[in-house]
Amino acid sequence: MNTLPQFNTPQLELLHRGKVRDSYRVPSGERLIVVTDRLSAFDSVLETAIPYKGAVLNGLADFWFDKTRDIVPNHVIRVVDPNAMLVKEAEPIRVEMVVRGYLTGSMLRGYLSGQRTFSGVSVPDGLTKHQRFPEPIVTPTTKEESDREITPENLVSEGWVSAELYEQMRVVALQLFNFASAWMAERGIILVDTKYEFGLLNGELILIDEIHTPDSSRFWDAADYAANPEGAAQMDKEYIRQWLIAHKVDGKYPTALTPEVTAEASRRYLDIYQRITGQPLAGAADEGVNVPARLVQNLVKEGYMQDEPVEQLNG
Repeated sequence: MNTLPQFNTPQLELLHRGKVRDSYRVPSGERLIVVTDRLSAFDSVLETAIPYKGAVLNGLADFWFDKTRDIVPNHVIRVVDPNAMLVKEAEPIRVEMVVRGYLTGSMLRGYLSGQRTFSGVSVPDGLTKHQRFPEPIVTPTTKEESDREITPENLVSEGWVSAELYEQMRVVALQLFNFASAWMAERGIILVDTKYEFGLLNGELILIDEIHTPDSSRFWDAADYAANPEGAAQMDKEYIRQWLIAHKVDGKYPTALTPEVTAEASRRYLDIYQRITGQPLAGAADEGVNVPARLVQNLVKEGYMQDEPVEQLNG
């Protein structure tokens, strides 16, 4: 089984099951984040798991956490498996700091419908699709059942954060974005927009969740953008979204991918990993790996659980 569609075990306390990531409490008290190969699109988790996707997300997050630790501390303790990371327990701040370098995505849709102010940031008339902003802008959202745009002033007045904490998050988010943008530009990649999540650990601001991955960010190929800015193709999971849109039946998206689309999606995740890090994903050539069994072996080795049949873990 070369994918990890799910991971269930009664040996560890389940803290949270997300669309892609599952969090557990390990016996020593830290949090274990297992990054599965699930893929979500249009608010639904597809039935098809994408080979190596979880390892790419986990590996890229670890790569960027290490590269940016001089900008802001983060929650990483260590990677215990290509699909799992041990992290410090932090108090999450329920605000997503979205940083945008270009007019695209949901902001473009709002702009085309006449909107000119986004989370308190005003932009002028006359902008075109995929146009670069003079400087990156921060458009925070709340982390609720349905995330919503919100101004910094309302974040403070509604009690999400203090004014001082928001300003600290804003400054750090822009530093992270500018650092990553420069890194990717040298490798022919445009960091279009992304989101950052923060927490507090002993009163100190730290970076949590993931950073600069294909699931949390939008990437364009720089040469593609230079040749055709308005038609630049995304290098993230937009490929799958577009396939789902093209194969909609009676207003419903497919719930599963074809083998060909699955293989191409996997190739794209592996490609962006290599382009960013300069190295191929370790183990990507081993198509016969049993990912759930490997994860169990590594967790047993760490002393977090006893050996358990993989069939039960994925039941």
